[in-house]
Amino acid sequence: MTTDASDTAERVGVVTVAYRSEGVLPGLLASLPGAISEPYATVIADNLPSEGEARALAESHGATYIPLAHNPGYGGAVNAAVSALPSGVEWIVVTNPDVEFRAGSIDALLATGDADERIGAVGPAVENSDGTVYPSARAIPSLRTGIGHALFADVWKSNPWTAAYRDGAAVSGGRRDVGWLSGSCLIVRRSAFERIGGFDEGYFMYFEDVDLGHRLGRAGFRSVYEPAARALHTGAHSTGAESARMVRAHHDSAKRFLRGKYRAWYLWPVRAVLTAGLSLRSAVMTRTIGRQD
Repeated sequence: MTTDASDTAERVGVVTVAYRSEGVLPGLLASLPGAISEPYATVIADNLPSEGEARALAESHGATYIPLAHNPGYGGAVNAAVSALPSGVEWIVVTNPDVEFRAGSIDALLATGDADERIGAVGPAVENSDGTVYPSARAIPSLRTGIGHALFADVWKSNPWTAAYRDGAAVSGGRRDVGWLSGSCLIVRRSAFERIGGFDEGYFMYFEDVDLGHRLGRAGFRSVYEPAARALHTGAHSTGAESARMVRAHHDSAKRFLRGKYRAWYLWPVRAVLTAGLSLRSAVMTRTIGRQD
């Protein structure tokens, strides 16, 4: 059962971010008792508290509700929610509001994480609403795979760089170490999360999970894909204008990540080429969306 975040008995805390999410939050909250057998605290950070019913839903499920004064993006809101968890929480379940956990799934994630103190994060197999499995566990993009994926993903679906970027073996294979796990649904060891400073709030949306996995790895922690645990991600729909905005946000975040990964002074030509390429791709995709509206 969920309890108020002021109770310090729980070693597990569930955090999620609301933004006009009253249509999906009930499904998430209802799925938690069957997914975890031990007590847990729940915190909902609301990026748009002036609209929706997130407060009422939180109160009806015994969760702590945090209305944010401004929208800091996904990572910033997760950080705010984590700061409200009880001090005794050891594992943080980070989840989108439009996720529904399968029975026993969080227990399975915790069992994997508890097996090795070097494990900093564990992610489940994430199912799409059509029954397919989303490639939620991937390698950290290298320079070669990043460029190849950016250039060819939309025109050559089976290109080897996109396959390497998505790390398709993680979809069909068993438990394995990966570079990063989708921020839509994962558990993170709190001590590891706090050691690296949580999510980088410089990312408004997209790539904050890639960056988290990259920094966990650099700090010596493992990220593990555990397909014995499963969760359904129903997804969200966007208007054309929102899609264009999201395309720009995705590419801006990609630039930030690559600038950080290749930050040595002598790599400035690499940063310049990547930035120019991503800017061009963003512009082309945005124009394409505009013509479809």
